[in-house]
Amino acid sequence: MISPLLEPPAGIFGCIVLATALIVVVKWSQSSKLDRIPTVGSSGWLGSWWAVLKYLINATDILQEGYEKHKSAPFKVTEPYRWVVVLSNREHVEELRRAPDGALSFKEAVHDQFSMEYTTGAKVHSNSYHIPIVRAQLTRNIEALYPEIKDEMSTAFDDVLDLRGNEWKSVPALSSVQKVVCRTSNRVFVGLSLCRDPDWMDLNIQYAFDIIKGGAIIGLFPKLLKPIAARLFTSVSQSIQRGRKLLEPIIEERRKYINEYGKEWVDKPNDFISWLMEEHPELMIKPLTRTILALNVAAIHVGPDGVSLYTFDAEIFRLRGQTTSNTFTQALFYLVANPQYIQPLREEVEGIVEKEGWSKVSLAKMRKVDSFLKECQRFEGISSTGLMRKALKDYTFSDGTFVPKGTTLVAAMWSIQHDEALYENAHAFKPFRFADLHGEDGEGVKYQFTSTSTDYLVFGHGRHACPGRFFAATELKSMLAHIVVTYDVKLADNATPPRTLHFATALMPDPRAKLMFRRRVD
Repeated sequence: MISPLLEPPAGIFGCIVLATALIVVVKWSQSSKLDRIPTVGSSGWLGSWWAVLKYLINATDILQEGYEKHKSAPFKVTEPYRWVVVLSNREHVEELRRAPDGALSFKEAVHDQFSMEYTTGAKVHSNSYHIPIVRAQLTRNIEALYPEIKDEMSTAFDDVLDLRGNEWKSVPALSSVQKVVCRTSNRVFVGLSLCRDPDWMDLNIQYAFDIIKGGAIIGLFPKLLKPIAARLFTSVSQSIQRGRKLLEPIIEERRKYINEYGKEWVDKPNDFISWLMEEHPELMIKPLTRTILALNVAAIHVGPDGVSLYTFDAEIFRLRGQTTSNTFTQALFYLVANPQYIQPLREEVEGIVEKEGWSKVSLAKMRKVDSFLKECQRFEGISSTGLMRKALKDYTFSDGTFVPKGTTLVAAMWSIQHDEALYENAHAFKPFRFADLHGEDGEGVKYQFTSTSTDYLVFGHGRHACPGRFFAATELKSMLAHIVVTYDVKLADNATPPRTLHFATALMPDPRAKLMFRRRVD
């Protein structure tokens, strides 16, 4: 029970006052250690508060200013209670991704950024038993499971859009996509019987929102006040209990079959929960529930190396970044804003499907579809930064740049991906940019959506690159291909393309934006 002294609004006001005092102390104690790294914005205690407000409103512009001024050297920007060191040149970015975890830790950076101890729970953060399953079974089974993925995605679009005849219908874009992604992902996570359950869908979409909202709010408080903020602003434990009630009958039924018939019983489901139970039979219902819900956070709502798909120790929260729902909603916005590209996409999809049908193999041949999605993420993306790390000890880069223990470091992802030295006409949206490059130098693989490099950090880079990106890309490409050959989609009459919302480094599609859909008529 929360003490009356901590109840809103008095409790919130007290927390804010105490947080303010602690933030001033913490930031001043850190600033002297980073004096040699130039600051973008004011470094004084009063001016830095104004810089924090500007950073929260639009970090992208501030990071771009730093990138242009200090392209060959690191710079620092201010967040509410800490300084963040931003790296921008290839050498620093490469060294950042190669640095050992014992020196520059991705896991601890994500933990700090999203207060995972208070949102997803300490056990999900510390136990990474599910990551090998994502890397191995999930990726390996995409081809075998593709008919189910395609079936669920197509059925979900029909159910969610609920179109009648050939009439146009206004549809809320982001929430509709979230429902489709939830069903499609959970067909693979928990199977057919539960993936269409309205209560399960509602729980996972709401849980994803609660985790992101709670992490963002708790992150505004210094460490001392995080437990109090978590009690005030999160409802994770209630969601876990709700999820447990829905998953328990399925888990118990599968355990019964395993006990009676062994691991390879007839009609054994080929899904994530089966793989997890098989690899870790010791897991009880609660940790299994936490893991499945955690997978859904990345899939449905938010993951660049800032936060990732399908790996909730450090890695599962990567795609803050780069989540399937936000990514696809942005792609839809760019599609309706540039309708001249619908026909070339249709022709590519129809030509390949006519010869080879729908499969993981045929998807791999849809270069324009792949390029469209990759260019959307290069051009807009859902985060301004990537490759987040926390220094676990004093660290000196090869050029002599020194960062003290406790420093958070990031790469200037948005600025890198808009650098004219790296991308021709970098500030122009060219959806087939990567498809055109695919055959030019005989190294087509590096231009694929799932490929990573120091110039393209959407999925991270190196050993912490998002392990679920192959599954995510399969969903995204299938959804885009299905949309262009099945529906007509456009902006409402006289409407302008939906704008991207900014909060600190997060870039989000407008959740209020609507698009017009009808069944394809030509």
